[in-house]
Amino acid sequence: MAILIHIFLLFLLLPSASATAFHFEDFNVEETIAATKLKAIKEADTLQQSEEEPPPGLRKLKLHHRDKISALHNTFTLQDHRSRFNSRMRRDAKRVASLVRRTGTRSKSYNDDDNNEAFGFGSNVVSGTEEGSGEYFVRIGLGSPPTYQYMVVDSGSDIVWVQCQPCSQCYNQSDPLFNPATSASFSGVACSSAVCDRLENAGCHQGRCRYEVSYGDGSYTRGTLALETLTIGKTLVRNTAIGCGHLNQGMFIGAAGLLGLGGGPMSFVGQLGGQTGGAFGYCLVSRGSTGSSGSLEFGRDAMPVGAAWVPLIHNPLFPSFYYVGLSGLGVGGSKLNISEEVFQINDLGDGGVVMDTGTAVTRLPSSAYEAFRDAFIAETMNLPRAPAVSIFDTCYDLNGFVMVRVPTVSFYFSSGPFLTLPARNFMIPADDVGTFCFAFAASPSGLSIIGNIQQEGIQISIDGANGFVGFGPNYAVCCLVSSSFALMLSILTTKSEKLIVLGWSLGEELLLGYVLASRRADSTSKRLIELGTAGVGPARPLRRS
Repeated sequence: MAILIHIFLLFLLLPSASATAFHFEDFNVEETIAATKLKAIKEADTLQQSEEEPPPGLRKLKLHHRDKISALHNTFTLQDHRSRFNSRMRRDAKRVASLVRRTGTRSKSYNDDDNNEAFGFGSNVVSGTEEGSGEYFVRIGLGSPPTYQYMVVDSGSDIVWVQCQPCSQCYNQSDPLFNPATSASFSGVACSSAVCDRLENAGCHQGRCRYEVSYGDGSYTRGTLALETLTIGKTLVRNTAIGCGHLNQGMFIGAAGLLGLGGGPMSFVGQLGGQTGGAFGYCLVSRGSTGSSGSLEFGRDAMPVGAAWVPLIHNPLFPSFYYVGLSGLGVGGSKLNISEEVFQINDLGDGGVVMDTGTAVTRLPSSAYEAFRDAFIAETMNLPRAPAVSIFDTCYDLNGFVMVRVPTVSFYFSSGPFLTLPARNFMIPADDVGTFCFAFAASPSGLSIIGNIQQEGIQISIDGANGFVGFGPNYAVCCLVSSSFALMLSILTTKSEKLIVLGWSLGEELLLGYVLASRRADSTSKRLIELGTAGVGPARPLRRS
C-alpha cells in the first residue's frame, strides 16, 4: 500500500504539460470480446436468498443483470452475443418510446413503428423470456412469513406490484405465484383509502381499490391494491402498498413483478419516506456478467463519503423521473461547443436529462449527438470502421486487436464537475467477433436519457430529500463481486466544501476519473487543478508493464 501511495503522490506532482496523455485511455478489446460468452450458473451458485442465507446488508440487496437470471434458469435461448445484442436494442427502442410518450415530448414526426423500422428490426413484437422487459433484478421477501421473489428494478416507475393468486392471466415466472391467503400481513385497500387516492388511474371494484399499469413494450398488470410486509435484506418494511396483479401480460425474465424506485409517492422509495430520507444507492453490474452482482441499498448509510454530488432538477410535470443538469459533453479531454440550452427543461416541462436504469443506451438531442459523434470520429481516424449496427451509426472493426487507444468521453454537469466514463461504458461489442459501436444515439425528441450502459459499475447515490445525485467514489468495487481489481483513492480536504476523488483500475486502465475541486484554494486543490481544466479533470490511467 505504501508503494501505491508513493506512486499516487508522484502522479499528483506531474507537470501540467503532460496532461494531454490523460485525454486517451487504453481499451482491452480481447478481454471485452471474451466477456460476451455467457456460461450457465451451477446450482451451487444459485441466487436464492432466504433467512438462512441473508443478503449482505441491513437494507442492501444484490442487484443482478438479466443475463445472470437467464443463466441461472437456463432460459437464454439467444446464445450468441449478436442475438442478445439485437434483443436488447429492441427492448431499448420500446423503453425510449415509452419515456417519450410519458414525458409528453413526442415530436410530430415520431412514430413507434417507424422508429422500429429505422432501427432495422421491423415492427414485430417478439415474446418469450429471452425478449423480456427489465434489465436489472433484485430478490425480496413478500408477506409473512416471507416468500422470496425476483423483482425488476425500475427507477422510472412509481409502483410496486407482483403477480398474485388467483390469477386469471399470468406470464411464466421462476418462483411460485405469490398467494396472499398464506400471508398473515396481507390487507386489501379500500376505495375510500388515502392510499388509493395517491394512485394514478385508480379504480374501484366491490369496495376494493384497483390499479392498472401499462408499459412501452406491451406488458401490463391489473389487479387490486393491498398493504403487505416486504423483507429487504434483514429489514421488515410493513404496510407497503403493492399492486396484487391478477391479470398480467408481460415478459419479465421470470420476475414476479416490479419494484418501482421513481420519485413519486407510491414508489418503494417514496413509501419509505422518513425511514430512509428518500435516499438509496445502486451499482449496476456490467452486462453479460453471470459471475458477479451489483448492489441496491436504501437509507442514509447508502450515501458515500467522497462522491461527486450533482443537484437533481425537479420537473413538477413529471416528478417520477430523476433529472440532472447537463451543461455539455467532452471528447479527448475537451468540452465541445454545444449550447447548454439543448439539455434544459423548457417552460412546458419538455426536454431535460433523465437518469434511467431501464434504458440501455444514452440518448441525446440530435444536434448534441451529432457534434459528440463527429468529435469522437475525428479522434479515432486510425481505427478501422465497420458498417452501422442497429441504432448505432458509428462502429469499428476491431477484429484481431488486443488493445486499442480511444479518447476519453465525459459528461459535464451544470454544477461544475464532470464524469469521465470508462471505455467499456461507451465502446460496446455488437457481436463476438470484434464489431464495437459508440454507445450513444440520437433522441427522437428533446429528451436526453443517461442509460444503464453508461451507468454500469459506477456507484450512483440518490438523495431525494436534499435533491442530489452522487457519482462514485467507487468503480468496480461498488459491485459485490468484481473481475477487475479497482484502486480507489480519495483526497479529503478538512475545510473544503467539496471532495476531490480520483479512481482507476489496474484491470481496465482508466475506469473512472473525475476531480471535483474545492472552492477553497488550498495547496492540495491547486496541485490537482493543474491536471485538468476549470478545476476538474480525468485521472491518469495506470499502464501495464
